[in-house]
Amino acid sequence: MNDSYNRLFVKAISARKTAYAPYSGFKVGAALLCEDGTIYTGCNIECGSFSLTNCAERTAFFKALSEGKRSFKAIAIAGGHNDAETSEPCFPCGACRQVMAEFCSEDFTIVLSDRTLKLSELIPYSFKL
Repeated sequence: MNDSYNRLFVKAISARKTAYAPYSGFKVGAALLCEDGTIYTGCNIECGSFSLTNCAERTAFFKALSEGKRSFKAIAIAGGHNDAETSEPCFPCGACRQVMAEFCSEDFTIVLSDRTLKLSELIPYSFKL
């Protein structure tokens, strides 16, 4: 992993500290790098009705999109139970993968604790209208 992706992953770890996960105890932080160098962070926010829960990745994307950003380079994702170390990779869920497919190119980079992947590797047959 290169230095810029290491720094992005550290920002994801930091974003994880503000996660609200009283039901699952699984806290996730994300740091989204825009093409212009701007970084938006997000954390997961749970609700008693789990279908209303929002993932860290989508929180970061929606913050960036609501500020007018449309070009994205990479996202780092750090997750784990409560305050456990983030050494295990935390892959994005299907909903987050679909948001990535909607707004990112196939060479968009996903940075995990132990590897980096291109979006085309994570979701090779993505749905697009």
